Amino acid sequence: MEFNIFYKKNNDWFIGHIQEYPDYESQGRSLDELRENLIEIYNDINEGLVPDAEPFQLMEVAI
Repeated sequence: MEFNIFYKKNNDWFIGHIQEYPDYESQGRSLDELRENLIEIYNDINEGLVPDAEPFQLMEVAI
């Protein structure tokens, strides 16, 4: 499994989401904790435990 995580540091927390599922944020005191939390979310989505989760699509635009 491979996916991209977007994150930022806010005080002592790392806050982020999976690129395809920006509606499902998580946080962690370290990047490892954030990664583990987001892996759990990803697994829940793939197992159908989050029935309304629809992935966002990526559109590349050249200007």
